[in-house]
This record gives sequence, C-alpha cells and structure tokens, in this order.
Amino acid sequence: MPVYLWEGKNKKNEVRKGEMESASEETLRAHLTRIKITPTKIKKKPKDIFENVEMFQPKVTVENVIVFSRQFSTMIDAGLPIIQCLDILHSQQENLTFKKIIRTIKSDVEGGQTFAEALKKHPKQFDDLFVNMVAAGEAGGILDVILRRLSAYMEKMAKLKRQVKGAMTYPIVTLVIAAVVVGVILVFVIPTFVDMFSSFGSALPAPTMIVIGLSNFVVGNILWIIVGIILAIIGYKQVGKTPAGRLFLDKLYLKLPVFGILIRKVAVSKFTRTMGTMLNSGVAILEALDIVAKTAGNVVVEQAIYKVRSGISEGRTMAEPLTESGIFPSMVCSMIAVGESTGALDTMLEKIADFYDDEVDQAVENLTALIEPFMLVFLGVVIGGLVISMYLPIFKMASAVGG
Repeated sequence: MPVYLWEGKNKKNEVRKGEMESASEETLRAHLTRIKITPTKIKKKPKDIFENVEMFQPKVTVENVIVFSRQFSTMIDAGLPIIQCLDILHSQQENLTFKKIIRTIKSDVEGGQTFAEALKKHPKQFDDLFVNMVAAGEAGGILDVILRRLSAYMEKMAKLKRQVKGAMTYPIVTLVIAAVVVGVILVFVIPTFVDMFSSFGSALPAPTMIVIGLSNFVVGNILWIIVGIILAIIGYKQVGKTPAGRLFLDKLYLKLPVFGILIRKVAVSKFTRTMGTMLNSGVAILEALDIVAKTAGNVVVEQAIYKVRSGISEGRTMAEPLTESGIFPSMVCSMIAVGESTGALDTMLEKIADFYDDEVDQAVENLTALIEPFMLVFLGVVIGGLVISMYLPIFKMASAVGG
C-alpha cells in the first residue's frame, strides 16, 4: 500500500503532521476524521530510489529491537490488541528499515499468521531465541511478560558485548598505533640519520647498525610487507569461515592468557542467562539447548552444549555432561545439579548468570588495569629504543669532541 504524508489540525486547532500507510487518500482522510483531526494537506510520500538497495538503508540495531519489545510489552499489558500495537509502533518508528519490517509483520498478522510466525520471516532482527520465546508467550497468554523478559535479556547481552568489545579494542588499537609510529620512524626518520652518519667516518654502535639494517629492510620491502599484512588478515578471516579453522581459533581463544579467562566467563554468563530466560518462559529444555548452542558464539562451547542436549535426550542430567566438557567451572556444574534436583533450574541459572555478570565486570577492570602499564612499557621500550639507538653516534661524537 502507498504511504501518505499528512498535515491537519485537532480540536484545539493545533497543527499535527505524520505519515501513514493507506489504501487511498480517501481512506486516510476518513481515518483522520475519525480520530478528530481535520486534514489540511495529504500527499503521497515520494519513493526513495535506494529503498530496495540494502547497503543504503539504515541497519536495525539491538537497541531498536529492545525499545520495540519494551513498548510492545507495555501496550499489550494495557490491553491493546496486537494489530493496534504494531500500527502504533510502525507510526512512531524512526528507523526506516525497521519501519518497513514492522509494516510487513503487521500485514502478516492481519493475514492470519501468529506474531511468532510473522517475526520468523526476519531472522536478522529476530533470532530463534526471540521467536521461540514469543511463540511460548502467545501459547501461554503471557506475551507481555515474555516481551519484557526479552528486552531485559537483550539489554544484559548488549552490555556484555560492549564490555568484551571494549576490553579487546584497547590493546588492538594501541598495537596498531605503535606499528604505524614504528613504521614511520623506520621509513622516513631513520634514513635522514643515515645520510648524516655517513659523514662521521667512524664505526657506528651495534644498536644503531641493527636499527639501520631494519630500516633498510623495511624500506626495500615495504610493498611486500603491506601485501603480507593484507594476506595475513584475509587468511585469518578465511580460516575462520571453515569449520575446522573456526574450531582451531575458538580453542586458541579459550587458551589465551588473561583473555581466555574473560572469554570463558562470558560464555558461562551467556549460556546460563539465555537458558534460564528460555526455561522460565516455558520453552522445552531440548529446544532451548538447541537454540542456546546455535547462539553460543564459540564452537567449543557449542559442541559442549550439544553434548548436554544429547545426554539429556538419553536420560542423563544437565550437570553430568557439562562437567565432562571441561568448559564450565565445577561451581557452575554443582549449582546446576542443585537446581535440577530441587526443580528450580531456571532460577538457579539466572542466579549463576547474575554472578558471572559481576565476574565479567571484574575481569574487564582487571584486564584494563593490567594492559595499560604493559602497553606503556611496550611503547616506551620499542619507540624509545629506536630513538636512543639513533642518538648513540651523536653522543659518542660529542664525548669524543669533549674529551
């Protein structure tokens, strides 16, 4: 249906503007009159020539979905029907991509599909976890509660992701800046010193000769070095796309000093939070484990969860295969065993998740505190060493003249 831009006045003679999808201008005019707005101007919204080109459209962020879920939950709780909720959310949505998605979902629900079925057609914005929890909410008549839980869950996961991203970004950016500075010194600064040293007529100190040799190598092979770096980045990405390569890298990540501990704690927090939220929302345990495995983000953790799923289908408890995996700490496995025996597994999982959220906070703080002095020392030694090496001949000459 076409989209119209409208302008009108309400009973207080206040100007109101908006846009709305409607079968025709007459239909829209009648709708505005029903809601006590006297239309003064109605025109078709001009088509965006790039509306079907994905790269030119705004991306739907996690924050967009969180706000959508929270507002939807509030309106459902207030007794509004789903169609009206979607209509309101569509009209006030500023992200054009998400606006189109909400309009499509509304059309599908009007056509007889369930809300979960309509969401399932947009996997980039609404993953399996979201869709299955909504389906459970619809079946149990607690859609508002489920949407509220989903928004809270996504907020915690977004915070977790930001923490890990922040912890990883700092050392990477520092190393890249250090590499650029060292490269500039070797390629542009040191050759000017070499020209100056050639007139000294005496042997140069060993550190200076090493730095000059390194500079000559970099200058002579600069193109090959750049090509090598590009190929290494491409190779890393390609290896990560193969099942065996991704398994190798994910194993390596878990064994990294300092970072490996953080990654493991994040995996435990994510697993327990997601599993607890799904079980608390009425999703069957085997189905929940299948979804949690797919969203694990690490192949090693994913394989461990699938083993848990297989074990449960064979009649075992969740705690036994988790312990055997060696991925999850013994404390976590013991608490899950207690949760299973008392019939409060969902509550226990959420308690573990809360505990590991705090653990991740502390791990990020410790990591930042450890990395900052290490990076300062590293930069001081590397860049300071280069500078001192180039000034050694000058100091030597000055001492010879002074002597």
